Amino acid sequence: QVQLVESGGGLVQAGGSLRLSCAASISIASITAMGWFRQPPGKQRELVATITRDDTTNYADSMKGRFTISRDNAKNTVYLQMNSLKPEDTAVYSCNALYQIFTYWGQGTQVTVSA
Repeated sequence: QVQLVESGGGLVQAGGSLRLSCAASISIASITAMGWFRQPPGKQRELVATITRDDTTNYADSMKGRFTISRDNAKNTVYLQMNSLKPEDTAVYSCNALYQIFTYWGQGTQVTVSA
């Protein structure tokens, strides 16, 4: 079992920044890959970014250059730094973890970007 707790969401004006955190209940060094996904209002969940155990990262095209995923193994936490936020970035952001053969999800954190 892996528990994931996201934090850092909130209300921000367009052009602003937020940093989301995803704290895991186990050592993230043992987790194959972790990622951030988001679900805008009325839309399906979509990939934001992923990071593997060896620090290989992958981003959705619309997030490249604005968002950065990183990890701190000492804190068992994965971060998502979001810059130059746009109203269309408004969504519930969730992190997930691929551990052994299972995928675990956090409860999500709301990010709202005002125009």
